[in-house]
Amino acid sequence: MAKDVAVPQHAAPKDAARVPLRGWIGPMLIITLLAALLGTMYLGYTSDPEKNLHDFPIALVNQDVGDVMDGKTVNIGDQITATLTQKIPSDKVDLHVVGINEAHTQLQEGRAYGAIVIPGDFTKRLNILAASSVVPGDVEQPIITVETNPRAGTYASQIMSRITDQALGQVNETVGAQLTAQVKAKLQPPPGAAPTELVGAARLQLAKPIDVVTTPYRPLGSGTGQGLSAFFYTVILLLAGFSSSLLIHAMIDNVLGYVPAEYGPWYRHLPPVAISRWRTLLVKWGIAALTAPLVSGVFLGIALLLDMPIDLKLPLFLYGTLAVAAVSITGLSILAAFGTVGLIANMVLFVVLGLPSSSGTVPIEATPRFIARLADFEPMHQIYLAVRALLFFDGHLESGLGHGLWMTLFGLAVGLLLGFVVTHAYDLRGLYRLGVPHRTETAVVE
Repeated sequence: MAKDVAVPQHAAPKDAARVPLRGWIGPMLIITLLAALLGTMYLGYTSDPEKNLHDFPIALVNQDVGDVMDGKTVNIGDQITATLTQKIPSDKVDLHVVGINEAHTQLQEGRAYGAIVIPGDFTKRLNILAASSVVPGDVEQPIITVETNPRAGTYASQIMSRITDQALGQVNETVGAQLTAQVKAKLQPPPGAAPTELVGAARLQLAKPIDVVTTPYRPLGSGTGQGLSAFFYTVILLLAGFSSSLLIHAMIDNVLGYVPAEYGPWYRHLPPVAISRWRTLLVKWGIAALTAPLVSGVFLGIALLLDMPIDLKLPLFLYGTLAVAAVSITGLSILAAFGTVGLIANMVLFVVLGLPSSSGTVPIEATPRFIARLADFEPMHQIYLAVRALLFFDGHLESGLGHGLWMTLFGLAVGLLLGFVVTHAYDLRGLYRLGVPHRTETAVVE
């Protein structure tokens, strides 16, 4: 029967001085390399997001039907559409001209960060505005609406507003110059008559004739952290799975006698149990699978206590269970395959590379391309897409839930396959832990 043994503080191995130099330098080198990776990833994706813009999706809707100006049919909406398509850099912004229904569908599914909408009476209102500069009368300034998508990310909405402010500001000046020239042409007096000048108010109104109105499409309510609740819910799911893999790995190995445990000054090392690597991993997987729904339920309960708006409670609980289990099981497989090196591998995979490529704070389209490519396989990004869809997009598969669910299941399958193949290979080759065989060798009779 094993006993807890208190080790005297002064007791030290006599051959401690014989540890090779690389044993002392190794931790310093690994931590330095890890710090370099952390700095590159975390500072790289936050240093200048708008400089890194690429493929940023924006919908452009032109509903303008045109109007007759000076005896000619004119459509200023078409002109603005052509100008925006030419002026907005295609290498940074994916500007696609669609109908209003398609634009709202893309916003509802999180496939567009915003929409620019030119109304059907745009040219007509400009025509009336020009006429009111000459003939007194009531006038309404023509409007272009910019619809942001806060459910797709708060920072993405800010980028959307800055892009449209700059682009539509230039459009406003161009249209204003054209409108001013048109009105001045109408004010040209007959030969010999005194020239007619635009009054100050009319000149100012014509200089910037378009009223650009920015409004959120389906604004978020209270309790969502302005859209950040989906990101932080993702973080706690992933950290729970990551942490549970480390704890289960260490605590079960201690119970089985393969790793000692220290509790303050007390040291415990049980006799090792004759168990194969594969069966050990099965036990760890089982504990991870049983723990996952408990963790997911705790998170959901705390969120509800904090008045976080959650309409799809059961789907969020079920997906949370899957996400925690997938991360934990995959982490355990990596630890079974690589041992101590697996600790670093798990940290890099789930944390170091995960946060910058998650798109939970800075949209993927505003990160350097090498970080954006990580989102194709990084677990945190897949979990974020699913959680965001469940919290903000009514659980539509097209809004990221389908992709996130499929990739989470795929990651779980890869983790299970890795653990199965590696532990069986180690067992078949007789690579016993601590040299303890898990099966009785049969003597060969001559």
